Amino acid sequence: MFWEMCEVFGGGAASRLLLGTAENYSGPQMFPDPISPHGERGEIGPKGDKGVKGDMGVEGIHGMDGQKGEKGDQGFRGDKGDPGPIGIMGPPGVKGATGAKGPKGSKGEISSPPRSAFSVGLSKPFPPPNMPIKFDKILYNDQEDYNPSTGKFNCTIAGAYVFSYHMTIRGRPARISIVCQNRKMVRSRETLYGQEIDQASFLTILKLNIGDQVWLEVTRDWNGVYVSAEDDSIFSGFLLYPDEMLDTLL
Repeated sequence: MFWEMCEVFGGGAASRLLLGTAENYSGPQMFPDPISPHGERGEIGPKGDKGVKGDMGVEGIHGMDGQKGEKGDQGFRGDKGDPGPIGIMGPPGVKGATGAKGPKGSKGEISSPPRSAFSVGLSKPFPPPNMPIKFDKILYNDQEDYNPSTGKFNCTIAGAYVFSYHMTIRGRPARISIVCQNRKMVRSRETLYGQEIDQASFLTILKLNIGDQVWLEVTRDWNGVYVSAEDDSIFSGFLLYPDEMLDTLL
């Protein structure tokens, strides 16, 4: 008989398989390995104590981006933020349409305008020369700016004034001057001789300040200003505009 032995592993233990060639061989037979170092598998032992925490591992590589998630629900409204800084002023807008006419206003107070005027006549012919002619016949002098005792007009309201005269001339020539502050502003002349009678008229505008004085004069040997029951010689003046109104107009 010839026997061949082979090792068979399985079930955690090694066994030997005896193979024979004898005539009365009835198949392989299993025999335990008498020299195997492994015994039978024992029961599970109790859980061991927790081991010491190991060192931190090396950071892994960045993973791929995940798919976009679905839109979440709308959150709650937040608190009102602080006001921002004032912005830059924008360009002017387009001019709007004209509005409707407003209601009529209440009646205002009427202020009394400044007044100054006079008109005076001469009562005696041939006044003395080189001095103010004293027109002593008062036609109008409500503000009393003209003084008949001196023959001078006194300015109490600064502004523009109109002065005029209308003279009867008889028997001799007449040279008449309008004087302001001792300065002859206007000069006129009427040449007449004998018993002839003529008329001389003049009108001008002067700018006066408060305190200025205006009067008429005749020159020596040229004082043919005449008056009678049928003839008059008149000197007049009035305020045209006060300075306040002149400034407004200008």
